[in-house]
Amino acid sequence: MDVDASQYAEMSREMAQSKDYIHLYDRGHDYLDKPPFLFWASSTSMRIFGANNFGFKFPSILFALWAIYATYRLAKLLYDEETGRIAALVLGTCQGVFLMTNDIRCDTILMSWVITAVWLIQEWVVNRRLLYLLGGAVCIAFGMMTKGPIAIMVPVFCFISDWALKRQWNMLFKPQYLLAIIVIGILLIPMSIGLYQQYDLHPEKLIDGKSHVSGLRFFFWTQSFGRITGESPWSNGADISFLLQSMLWAFLPWIFLFLPALVLNIANLFKQKFRLQPRQEWVSTGGFILAYLALGSSHYQLPHYIFVAFPLASIMTAKLLVDLINGKYGKLYKFMKPFMITVTALLFVGALLLLTVVFYTGVMGIIFWAEAVIVWIVIAYRKKITGKILWLPAAGIMLVNIFVTNHFYYQLLGYQLGSNLGRFIKEQNISAKKVYCYRMHDPLNALPFYAQRVFTTFDTTTAYLHASSYVKTQIGNEVVLKPERKIDFVLTTDEGVKLLHQNGYDFDTLVHGVHFKVSELTGDFLNSATRSKAISNYYFLHLK
Repeated sequence: MDVDASQYAEMSREMAQSKDYIHLYDRGHDYLDKPPFLFWASSTSMRIFGANNFGFKFPSILFALWAIYATYRLAKLLYDEETGRIAALVLGTCQGVFLMTNDIRCDTILMSWVITAVWLIQEWVVNRRLLYLLGGAVCIAFGMMTKGPIAIMVPVFCFISDWALKRQWNMLFKPQYLLAIIVIGILLIPMSIGLYQQYDLHPEKLIDGKSHVSGLRFFFWTQSFGRITGESPWSNGADISFLLQSMLWAFLPWIFLFLPALVLNIANLFKQKFRLQPRQEWVSTGGFILAYLALGSSHYQLPHYIFVAFPLASIMTAKLLVDLINGKYGKLYKFMKPFMITVTALLFVGALLLLTVVFYTGVMGIIFWAEAVIVWIVIAYRKKITGKILWLPAAGIMLVNIFVTNHFYYQLLGYQLGSNLGRFIKEQNISAKKVYCYRMHDPLNALPFYAQRVFTTFDTTTAYLHASSYVKTQIGNEVVLKPERKIDFVLTTDEGVKLLHQNGYDFDTLVHGVHFKVSELTGDFLNSATRSKAISNYYFLHLK
């Protein structure tokens, strides 16, 4: 899906093709934004499974599954087996995880590295085996190579808050930490060498219009902390509440249990005068709060930034669920059980709207939806099933996402120009050098990945179409220079077609389709009755 996932897929494809694993390029241009681990993993997968959807997504899906397991292990260590299993179920069935395994970004892998690091370090705290601490250091290093310093900050937030509230000041200064830092430093060397070679050794390069850009400083400071200090130019005006607003949908259906869990944990801490009891923990709550405040202080935020803290939120939610199921907080349980059932029922209504109002699926799709609802109702009315406050939302969100994944996404991606046209260009074996993108304003990140070609001729004028090269041609006994037009194919819009006509170009239309920025859904687009107002035409032309 454009914009990010398709860009990362194409960069991984180019890396697999070039076998250059320490320098990052996006369609042949220097890329200084994300660290390399996602591209390492996906390009390696592509070399095994091919440059296709599965090859790109497979590593991230494996990391998502591992994150669920690591969450189980950490929650079991902090509490017990029951809490561990419920925490894993909560994480695996929150809407954000369904999303991040469809629309692949760095955050899936980052989440996995970070929660694994926290789990292993907690194992070291409990069992005092150095191997666990060093394993946590390895995970932190790879997390930093996935999305920067946030990978070390979240574990620090988790344990600083826990140890401070337990008054375990001796845990703040251990000689073993020096060895862990050395391990992290050693593992970061290859990536640092690549950044130094690509940027610090070439101060003449222009990055976002600036010269003398240090790749090392950008990675270790500007990209993360610079967004808080204002040094980074990235800003979208998001405030401290933005990530919480994002969680209202991304942590469905569990957000309505997570918020009471957070409030209860904070209230209990106040009652205990900021001192934890021996069997209490603040790894999950403290880690989440401090991570949220750090991420929420950034001048530039996107909804998926908070996904790194979802395992911690899942543990907090699981602890509250265990308490509710075991009879604690009776009044809260009486309110939350019907409330969660209502929330899940509304999700089914949303799925029905996807199947009818948004993208009509036909009678069989409606029948399948009705069968899913019947399954859920059977679970609801089975008297022998206990803990329905857990099972009904979990079953509901899984059933709903069958329709989201297997119907909505497939229909939605039919409106993504780059993937559809890219497949056509690949099938027709059209040279990228012969294609010109004219008056195209939308990002076309998916085009090179699905075409498996790097397109470089993007412009907004017809002047480029006049350019010709000359090739030597044998005519009889003579060798003459014959003009050869550089461009044979034009990708354009209604406006472009009109301007080409005005400039005297004659052409055949090979492909005519409609497109929409699928990552920026609007009400007009989601309503099939008004969709024609939101979509635009595109044309793939062959010049005569």
